[in-house]
Amino acid sequence: MIINDNSQVDLIREVFHYQSRFEGSTMVFKIDYPVTEDPGFPGLVKDLALLAKTGFRVIIVPGAKENIDAVLKQHDINSSNYVTSIDSAFNSPVRVTTSQAISYVEMAAFNVASRFMTFLSGSRIDALIGNFVRARGLGVINGTDTEHTGTVDKIYTDSLTRVLNLGMIPILPCIGWSPSGKPYNVPSDEIALAVSKALGAVKLFIICAHNNSGMNMLKIPESIEKRQDGSLIRLTPAQTEHLINSNSGFFPENSGSYNDENQYLRGFKLGLKASQAGVHRVHLIDGMEEGSILKELFSNLGAGTMIYTDEYDSIRAIHSSDLPDILRLMGPLMQKGILIRRNAEQIQDKKNDYSVLEIDGSIRACGALHDWGESQGEIAAVATDPNYSDLGLGRKIVGCLIEKARKNKMSRVFVLTTQSQDWFESLGFKEASVESLPEQKRRIYDQSRKSKVFALKL
Repeated sequence: MIINDNSQVDLIREVFHYQSRFEGSTMVFKIDYPVTEDPGFPGLVKDLALLAKTGFRVIIVPGAKENIDAVLKQHDINSSNYVTSIDSAFNSPVRVTTSQAISYVEMAAFNVASRFMTFLSGSRIDALIGNFVRARGLGVINGTDTEHTGTVDKIYTDSLTRVLNLGMIPILPCIGWSPSGKPYNVPSDEIALAVSKALGAVKLFIICAHNNSGMNMLKIPESIEKRQDGSLIRLTPAQTEHLINSNSGFFPENSGSYNDENQYLRGFKLGLKASQAGVHRVHLIDGMEEGSILKELFSNLGAGTMIYTDEYDSIRAIHSSDLPDILRLMGPLMQKGILIRRNAEQIQDKKNDYSVLEIDGSIRACGALHDWGESQGEIAAVATDPNYSDLGLGRKIVGCLIEKARKNKMSRVFVLTTQSQDWFESLGFKEASVESLPEQKRRIYDQSRKSKVFALKL
């Protein structure tokens, strides 16, 4: 019960931390059409409304491909022709929208946007479907006249900013207009990317309906961090590009058509483009998971996959203000006898020996390197937040302490452990004798604990 209470308190702290950090920030939500068909869609829109009420500047870009397919099929209009244009943001196949089809495409796109309006109204949030996108036509591609198929030419940022300043949510359907008023069908991915760049969005959310099925088909490079269920936690842009290249066969430019099978990878492609354009954090989440937006936004672990370009976690020396957090991490391990007992004063006395690992301003791991002379250092007090076990924080903090020992010209580091020998062996440590310890440490070795010695030559 205490563990549950502590978890709830930590969650509340994280919520307040992220709320204060991102209040007033612009966030773009690109939402795939199948999500709007899910029974949980009203709850998702309610969460978006909650963010707007809390002070976040929310922009919605609804996808409408499947609805457009259905409307065109209903009216017996051929929509199977796709072309690949190097003039588009993604160099991916785009639908050829004919003069016959464009009015139906508009109808389908605005129908989807209106669904968001309906549910936002239910949450008493004002929203506006507007002509915020100036578009231009793609013209003739490889001999095919793309007619009303377009690409983003400009985002009307002044208009969007005025709407946001009024506390309203702008909704951008996949339609743009030329200066003369000609409508164009523009991919929603392009619009989401363009508006994120134009307004300097701090986050782009790509809300899919993949239920991890698409991810399970991918080849995942070993360097990418995964949860125990196999889902991806976070990637750098370089890792994202590696992932895309490793699975290039899933992309429409390779298959020559736009299909549902590649939707998950298309999200990564959009995420990579956004990161390269300056959006610090892009989040790919499953819109069919209840509360996924709030989980992803208000907790360090999140519920989806993050592509990040800023410093997400960092290891640093401790400050006196860190002592309560360090003791919180070490407390359960001290109670179990895994770590020897230390109090705040003892840690403060050895303050320069300690390092902590932060994730978004919250301390999630700690450790110390004690210099015992004879070019030997002891790695001690290693503790991590158990809620972050999938992130390998223990390995990171120990790796940092090993590098610190190297910089301090130590030739050997050692640990004393009663229950973690297998883990240290996995890091390359080998069992050693008590007699191999530096004399200063050997004199105070606690015979009653019978700790085993494991050492690593540097």
